[in-house]
Amino acid sequence: DGANGSHPAPAVLRSADGHGLVLQDISLVAEPGQTIAIVGPTGAGKTTLVNLIGRFYDVAEGAVRIDGRDVREVTRASLRRQMGVVLQDSFLFAGTIAYNIRYGRLDATDEEVVAAAKAANAHDFIMRLPEGYETKLGERGGGLSQGQRQLIGIARAILANPRILILDEATSSVDTRTEQLIQAALKTLLRGRTSFVIAHRLSTVRDADQVLVLEQGRIVERGTHTELLARGGLYAELYRRQFRDAAADVSAAA
Repeated sequence: DGANGSHPAPAVLRSADGHGLVLQDISLVAEPGQTIAIVGPTGAGKTTLVNLIGRFYDVAEGAVRIDGRDVREVTRASLRRQMGVVLQDSFLFAGTIAYNIRYGRLDATDEEVVAAAKAANAHDFIMRLPEGYETKLGERGGGLSQGQRQLIGIARAILANPRILILDEATSSVDTRTEQLIQAALKTLLRGRTSFVIAHRLSTVRDADQVLVLEQGRIVERGTHTELLARGGLYAELYRRQFRDAAADVSAAA
């Protein structure tokens, strides 16, 4: 919800059988252009929460609003045209690299496709391929590395130029150089957009305007990275377990 100073009523999502509560007492406000990082243990409800924004589910109580309007009042198609989604393993089709990037906006020109790839730090590796942008991929991006597939997915989202971005950061490890390219590309993608990120990278949570900590379907902590570390709660424990190695790597590289 783009805030106007009011606090939304908590949202509740029930399971498919109508009994168990999948998410409960969920209340958050995202200002335009903010990055909201979502962290929590496995099974906490992170993916379910971001799926509410794209209306893959509807809440049983409360509402999800964009610019003050309940998303249930608009069609899913019109809602999703305003959104970009980058998943852990970006789904790529059998076809050329240019086609896979252009899927973000089918009427894009060749020049716009190349510009998006450059913004995503994908252009250089694409040009090293035998046929450049006309290189044909196998199903699910066969022929590219995990990191290269991520960069193509980011290029596709940059081309789509969505108002709202949903990003599920990849947990798989890539080489240091590719990781640097991905992080720089993500900064470009997030800039100026209202973004909801299931965060696995230390840099993402450090830079986020707000960090939400989920546990068992509830938001149990919220604040900035620094504020949450100082509280010494669940986030601090997650940080010690998940991000400590990343912090050590950053220190070693400095």
